Amino acid sequence: MFEWLFKYPPTVYLHGQLVLRSAWPRWPLALAVIAVGLALAWALRGRHASATRRTGRWRLPLIWLAQWSMAALVLLLIWRPAIAVSELVPQANIIAVLVDDSHSMAIADQGITRMQQASQALHGEWLARLGRMFQTRLYRFDAGLVRMSGPDEALSANGPATHINAVLNEFVSDTASVPVGAVVLLSDGGDNTGRIDRSTIEVLRQRRIPVHTVGFGSAQVPRDVEIESVALTARALAHSRVTASVEVAQSGFASRRTSVSVRDGDKLLATRELSLGANGATVDTDLTFDLPDAGPRLLRFQVAQLPGEANVRNNELARLVNVEAGPRRILYVEGEPRWEYKFIRRAEEDDKAVQLVSMLRTTENKIYRQGIKDALELAQGFPTKPEDLFGFDGLIIGSVDAGWFSPAQQALMREFVNRRGGGLLLLGGRQSLADGVWSGSQLNDLLPVTLPMINGTFHRIPATVSLTTAGADSAVTRLVDDRAANLSLWTKLPYLMDYQDPGTVKPGATELAQMHVGGRSLPLLVTQNYGRGRTAVLATGGTWRWQMSLPLGDPTHSVFWHQLLHWLVSDTRGQLSAQVSAGILQDDGHVQLLADVRDKDYLPAADAVVNAHLIGPGRLQADVSLRAVPGQPGRYQTDWTAPAVGTYVADLTANQGALSAGRDTIAFQRQDGVAENFHTGQNVALLKSLAADTGGRYWSAADLAGLAGAIPFSNAGVAVQKFQDLWNMPAVFLTLMLLRTAEWLLRRRWGVV
Repeated sequence: MFEWLFKYPPTVYLHGQLVLRSAWPRWPLALAVIAVGLALAWALRGRHASATRRTGRWRLPLIWLAQWSMAALVLLLIWRPAIAVSELVPQANIIAVLVDDSHSMAIADQGITRMQQASQALHGEWLARLGRMFQTRLYRFDAGLVRMSGPDEALSANGPATHINAVLNEFVSDTASVPVGAVVLLSDGGDNTGRIDRSTIEVLRQRRIPVHTVGFGSAQVPRDVEIESVALTARALAHSRVTASVEVAQSGFASRRTSVSVRDGDKLLATRELSLGANGATVDTDLTFDLPDAGPRLLRFQVAQLPGEANVRNNELARLVNVEAGPRRILYVEGEPRWEYKFIRRAEEDDKAVQLVSMLRTTENKIYRQGIKDALELAQGFPTKPEDLFGFDGLIIGSVDAGWFSPAQQALMREFVNRRGGGLLLLGGRQSLADGVWSGSQLNDLLPVTLPMINGTFHRIPATVSLTTAGADSAVTRLVDDRAANLSLWTKLPYLMDYQDPGTVKPGATELAQMHVGGRSLPLLVTQNYGRGRTAVLATGGTWRWQMSLPLGDPTHSVFWHQLLHWLVSDTRGQLSAQVSAGILQDDGHVQLLADVRDKDYLPAADAVVNAHLIGPGRLQADVSLRAVPGQPGRYQTDWTAPAVGTYVADLTANQGALSAGRDTIAFQRQDGVAENFHTGQNVALLKSLAADTGGRYWSAADLAGLAGAIPFSNAGVAVQKFQDLWNMPAVFLTLMLLRTAEWLLRRRWGVV
């Protein structure tokens, strides 16, 4: 219909420029239009002055507008309006047709696969018509580009990946010396990276190559359940309890029930029932579980298959966790012998991932040390040098007043958290928190609470406990896997033997548990991040009663302290901290190795030499050097490509001159053909964006008949400028007829003859 009315396809008007082909200048046209308008106005006013009073002042202007529009259009036609457009020279340009041959094209929509739809399209008249006008080249692609012999060549739809961005770059490079008039891309838009780089768009623009995209498949798979994402820490201590946040998307299974689970190999770590939401909605759930032994652990998250699912390959998603053996060392300073000290040490006796080193003040001038590595450690009391304190990963302060530490030691403790990245835990006690004047110490800003400005905040009065909403979702306070059962368990725990008023929770801090006493609710466990580290307040010295009052063998007390201390030191890193851009590499194997390097005082080491030794499948070994990142002292990086599927381990070392600046190990894994199974609906947004950014157009399979007529109007390749006349368009004559008819009908109706 558009081409019948306006003679030419929309592409001509999008890329063309309106011109007047008459040899006469334009100013007489403008003058004539104005003159005609004035003449018509004078004629109507003179001849129909009485009619104006009878019909109303607004009706004659409408008649004048219709007459003037008709006259102006006739004058415009005399000046020969046309569209100046570049048109490809026949047989002098290559039109490339790229067909997606990846696995997602095998998905069936309404009983026919996307690949079958694409094959039918290749046998359509549009391609034969293009072949008569231009040189056509056919390619199939997945992760790479392969030339086809013709439309009859079989397409298998078994490519393990879709890399539209890389394929376009490859095509532009391969055809750098030949004129390309346009690219026609037949695909479902399922690029595994989900984007087309701006650099690729700019290259296509520089060569003026329009990309016409043809989309196949439904934007939403009719019946499918998919794990959308899994958020999980990349590092953790062995046997730590962690929480993974799992998002599940679905279409066609509204309100159905299923289950989500996580496995380490064949071992089930956790499972949870899940109710799917409205059709097309995404729901999330948490899985809390204990990590296994140390080493790279590939955890598989699965959603149970439902009957009738179109694609079950996206029901599983893997995450790699670097589980570390430890031990992480925690220095526990206690100001007086008390039950809490004894039971905390007992709870951590069998924890191989955490080593508790303690200083117990038995008398004013006597310190009892436990867990020390040799006789000299802590022999002079609490550390006064960074290299001594920074050798620990966490710090617990029990019933000790702030004045027991010198100002220099307090400043060192502050830097232990802020610069070292260590964890600090303050316990309630007779000489702790407000009663220990910690609000006047240099650590006041680190605390997650604002301490009350009074004494006598510690009370030997029983208090019951419960979790907050944040505590119900935290792995620190998850004593049993089931969320509801865990909430109930906390309310049934034996009462605490004492409590301390910690004040108010600071903005940005998280209150995990509360105490209840005398009709009041007070914060019990509060945490926050500070600098590179983390801090917490446990406002009691009476959790030991849980161990004493619960049945013999009940693990509640030890589980709580096990999780709290693991949380305290889980993110504390050494002088060298290694990272990778992604724990799971999809298809291309590209990875960025990153290192944060600190000197012995944990200041950024800008002059370090950082190297990585990589070990991979097939006895692969490689050595690479990391370069300093400009503007980020102590930050180093390098790019590397894993050549094959499998697990890789990178051993990073750093040196400052002759001194070692640390060592760290991190693992990652390459998987091929997995990303292709996810987000399998047609990516209409990507295809439309690619077409619009390059001067092409998005087409559906049903509209392909107009493609061959749109492609010639382009300034890519070898093109000439042509003028397409507009004066003889059917739309022009229809407009003249409508204006004349409307003007006549208005005059008849209003009696202005």
